[in-house]
Amino acid sequence: MNIIIVDGQGGQLGAQLVKEITARFQNISLTAIGTNAVAAAAMLKAGAKNAASGENPVVVACRKADVIIGPIGIVIADSLLGEVTEKMALAISRADAVRILIPMNKCENLIAGVPDLNTGALIADAISKLDSIIRMKST
Repeated sequence: MNIIIVDGQGGQLGAQLVKEITARFQNISLTAIGTNAVAAAAMLKAGAKNAASGENPVVVACRKADVIIGPIGIVIADSLLGEVTEKMALAISRADAVRILIPMNKCENLIAGVPDLNTGALIADAISKLDSIIRMKST
């Protein structure tokens, strides 16, 4: 199972995801990709063994991903204060992977029908969805 985490800005959401996923799942390949070097460094510090930053790593990693996880802005060009390029958003959107998009109501992208949950609750739900995907693929 090849899991990609994409995050930007300070990488705090990605870092929390890395900690949760590496603590819970053993037989996976996890790659952390920051839209910038600061985000990638935060995910490395959180325990990611593989990390990169920038547009091309997003595009290349999406070709081999089984699951892509990140804030919903990773599929919206110019989101995360402009860090997500059109190529990044398209690569993630077109990837032959399951996407677990975390509904962060920030950066002028508001998701209707989604209550304002704290980050911990959003991450717990993302991990639960990932667990279901891994169980389904391993049977």
